[in-house]
Amino acid sequence: MSAGHHHHHDHSHGHDHAPASFGRAFAIGIALNGGFVVVEAVYGVIAGSMALVADAGHNLSDVLGLIIAWIASILAKRPPSARFTYGLRSSSILAALGNAAMLLIALGAITMETIRRLFDPQPIEGGTVMIVAAIGIAINTITALMFMRGRKHDINIRGAYLHMAADAAVSAGVVAAGFAITLTGQQWIDPVTSLLIVAIIAYGTWGLLKDALKMGLHGVPTGIDERKVREFLCGQPGVVAVHDLHIWPMSTTETALTAHLVIPEGHPGDPFLHELAHELEHDFGIGHATLQIETDRDGHGCTLVSEAVV
Repeated sequence: MSAGHHHHHDHSHGHDHAPASFGRAFAIGIALNGGFVVVEAVYGVIAGSMALVADAGHNLSDVLGLIIAWIASILAKRPPSARFTYGLRSSSILAALGNAAMLLIALGAITMETIRRLFDPQPIEGGTVMIVAAIGIAINTITALMFMRGRKHDINIRGAYLHMAADAAVSAGVVAAGFAITLTGQQWIDPVTSLLIVAIIAYGTWGLLKDALKMGLHGVPTGIDERKVREFLCGQPGVVAVHDLHIWPMSTTETALTAHLVIPEGHPGDPFLHELAHELEHDFGIGHATLQIETDRDGHGCTLVSEAVV
């Protein structure tokens, strides 16, 4: 490494992992919803209701999603190793992608069966549908409340919260459908309700999939403005240019940054870098910053001076 190039890592600031208390929320949510999936699927078949079966299929994907997210939250806490120098933090991003993919597969299967049922309506026991769906409202609401406080800090926690909140709303729709069938005797209400459920779930899943794909492709995390970060770094004392700036998610809760700062007057010292790392975390939520100092004003000595080079 040529003179004047220094790498500094600041590890004085803690990383914001999903709180350990969510382990209990995951366990309770998996137990409650896993049991309810069995009940809902069985009574959905008994009652002949595709709306109940659709909701059971969605709840099953949610249970699998909770399991994956829980495992990922545990793996994300494992320390770095010689092979995985960032640890297994990115497993939480893979979990978010997996959850979205599972939801889309489940939705496809449910949609096909619902369309078939739409053209071949079956007799439905509206009372059974209402009772089972009402139980679902209670279970999904309880589970959603357990994840509510962490939804703004972790995409996996947010996914769990949104899924459970949507499930509660969907179950309410199923109750309404059961009531309407009981009053009118119109069997087509059930498959139509099922299609509406699928549409609602697909809308929420699309947002989760987009966010997960963005994180998987190392896109700048939502809520961080790359232009403002660049302006902040350029505005530091002695800095005349910034290049090779990269901002990416290390996990669903942690953000990393690397950048080359051109300071012709020479290295400003460790306190400057420590304070800069602190401000990046405090102002932008970037907890893992690696900064390289260069003294060549024109950047001739750096092969990464062009923004087209990674």
